[in-house]
Amino acid sequence: MNFSNHSRSYMRTLYYTVFVLLLLKMILLRVFFFNEIKWTHLLADGLAVLVLMSIIELLVPARWKGPSYWAFNLIFSLLLFAATLFNEHYGSIPTYTALGELNQVPQIRGTVNSLIRPEYFLFFLDVLIMAVIWVVSRIRGRSMRAGRRPVNKIAVSVILVISLLVSIRYIIQGGNIENELVQAENVGFLDYQIASVLRENKEDREIAAGNIQKIIQDVQKLQSTYKYQEKSGQGNPLYFGQAEGKNVIVVQMEAFQNFMINRKVDNQEITPVLNQLVKESLYFPNIYQQIGQGNTSDAEFMSNTSIYPRGNIAMSTGFGDRQLPSLPKLLERSSYETNTFHVNDVTFWDRIKLYPALGFDQYYDKPNYTNDHFNDFGASDEELYRVGVEKLRALQDQRKPFYAQFVTVSSHAPFRIPDDRKRMKMPAGLDGTLTGDYLTAQNYTDYALGTLIQKLKDNGMWDNTVLVAYGDHFGLPKDTDPAALNETLNMNYDDHLDRFNIPLVIHLPGQKEGKVINRTGGQLDIMPTLANLLGVSLKNEKFTAFGHDLLNIDHNVFGMRYYLPSGSFFNDDILFIPGEGFEDGSAVSLKTRQPVTNLEPYRKDYDYVMSLMKLSDQYVKLLPKRK
Repeated sequence: MNFSNHSRSYMRTLYYTVFVLLLLKMILLRVFFFNEIKWTHLLADGLAVLVLMSIIELLVPARWKGPSYWAFNLIFSLLLFAATLFNEHYGSIPTYTALGELNQVPQIRGTVNSLIRPEYFLFFLDVLIMAVIWVVSRIRGRSMRAGRRPVNKIAVSVILVISLLVSIRYIIQGGNIENELVQAENVGFLDYQIASVLRENKEDREIAAGNIQKIIQDVQKLQSTYKYQEKSGQGNPLYFGQAEGKNVIVVQMEAFQNFMINRKVDNQEITPVLNQLVKESLYFPNIYQQIGQGNTSDAEFMSNTSIYPRGNIAMSTGFGDRQLPSLPKLLERSSYETNTFHVNDVTFWDRIKLYPALGFDQYYDKPNYTNDHFNDFGASDEELYRVGVEKLRALQDQRKPFYAQFVTVSSHAPFRIPDDRKRMKMPAGLDGTLTGDYLTAQNYTDYALGTLIQKLKDNGMWDNTVLVAYGDHFGLPKDTDPAALNETLNMNYDDHLDRFNIPLVIHLPGQKEGKVINRTGGQLDIMPTLANLLGVSLKNEKFTAFGHDLLNIDHNVFGMRYYLPSGSFFNDDILFIPGEGFEDGSAVSLKTRQPVTNLEPYRKDYDYVMSLMKLSDQYVKLLPKRK
């Protein structure tokens, strides 16, 4: 049989060949996502692929079918490759909104490159083979389209209708599953995208018919059902107004986990500055991240608004056009100047919309700093603080109180810092590893924080300034091998409890003796806690906060989603992670770190958190847009 006959035979089966290749890639994706293949769920993948293939077959002219199929195959492979990298980093299934943020990849190329594993390129193996065959055919003067026999259009139409109807059934059946991971596993990656669109549209319609004042009343009513305080105290809360009128500096530390505080590597303190600061500050060791898709920008959003981030879009992108109630706006009523400092471009994560929405008077981004080429973002934390203190000193000279936010990036993944800026030496077992690089980078962040403190002292600002330092999110990726940490740091590293645990330290002017506040809390609680210290009564201001003042509650419960599935929550006792719902969920004790088998006592907390997060979503969506 000559090559032309081979070509005819190949093109006659192109529809089926590409379908099989794409289905194999969906199987590969399931292995990467879920570390297993549940064959009963593959039907959902196959049907979704058939829908797309059938549409191409019916709509694309015959002479363009070959190029169209292989172009689609390439685009599809790129999509699955990107989704796999996303899952590797975040531990969640990306939706269409997350994939829409791919334009940000050049800003974090170092992080992306560190995630790539050789097996991920299997998505492109068939594309490479077909490219070679195409080149050979061109060299031999043969056309890959020669003698193409079209697929029976009636058969394809029947396949399309049946696949579409069954796919819709899958989407409907999976629509009530709150756990995004379980939902994606059941309905398949492609149908999960459709399910996400349908859920978002349904929520939008429900919210559009709502009233924000009614939502605020519902929030207050719901929160009154949870016993945050044993007794409703008379008079002002504890610590109320202890730092009233003082300057405020909030430092959000990139990828900073709490386990490093007061630990050593080869007798070297990882965080000597924070260790000392803890001794003379309020220290909250049981704080957990709550960020969503917006990552660092979501942490900025939460620490200023005490509103839950939505799991399916960065809050800066989705709600930067709203009139956001915030701490900067509350403080402006007391004549505070509000500034924020970040060495990256202000368009990254749409901060150019977020900062005005939060009410900051001024932002200082990349052009304001001398680029000392510390990492991919440019300027170092030391340069960040140099410029920041210079600007704040000018405000002090004008006798203007200020609220300043610093967002650090020197400890951003992949945690590679210049050799001449390293301040500790890793032992042989950690040197050159991701864990070793991470500890080295965080040690530098700690050192740079010390330069900020010293500059404040040198400029006469320290004794009139509240300093808040907290981590924005985890740094070590999921499934980090705990062996090196356990052996080197003498700890029992937990992939959930330690990975999501971030520090919160608040130093008050004149404070010499530290105090440990063991209350479990989240990033939503930072704003109410700081407001209380500054003498701002959220109740009197009629401010709707979804977090609580950690200095004045006896119990706490709060939700987390995105890095854990919706329905996950922390309370005083456990971390709970749902299955399809509450009944098949799992829990681990925060104190013993052992599994908790009797879940029934925590059902009310699950229902409460799910209701509160839904109300938060409704609240933020109903906020008026800025002019």
